[in-house]
Amino acid sequence: MRSKRLTLCAGAVVAAAFTPAAYATDAGPAGVSVNPAYPAAGSDIRLRAMGCAGRTGSAVSDAFVSDARLTGGGGGGLVGDTRVRTALRPGSYGIQVDCDGHRDRVKGVLTVPAADSSPSVVTPASPVAPVNAGGGGTATLAAGDDAHAAGPGTRQAVVGLVLATAAAIAVAVRSARRGDDGRD
Repeated sequence: MRSKRLTLCAGAVVAAAFTPAAYATDAGPAGVSVNPAYPAAGSDIRLRAMGCAGRTGSAVSDAFVSDARLTGGGGGGLVGDTRVRTALRPGSYGIQVDCDGHRDRVKGVLTVPAADSSPSVVTPASPVAPVNAGGGGTATLAAGDDAHAAGPGTRQAVVGLVLATAAAIAVAVRSARRGDDGRD
């Protein structure tokens, strides 16, 4: 009976030791990220607001055609899309994010480059990658997308360690039971 308690306590300690690491890597710094990072006037952008604990919000800026509705929640932050004004002058524009009715919870900056900027800074407003359709999903392979080849992340590694620990505990408990049955 004592070895079961020891095994279970050791398993709980190992699981508790690895669980906070998964959550610590998911959380990002508070702020607003813009994709593409340097949008041209008139282009569509995606916003990600980190630091909002709620599930909904809105992003407001003088650079936007309309306010961006943000949704999501959890470790990934709030996400939404909007469009940059067509007649916008190059420069930096502030972004204010309201989270679940709380004003200016998160802030960020949108930078619009000059039209004569180097091509490495300006990104196209429309997608350039092929659509994942037809050919049984081979469009990803044809595009050379290596996102799936990167392998598991920290979260998957932690889950794997927890599952391996649980399996080791189960084997130890079964071995201990067989050892107890053999003594009688």
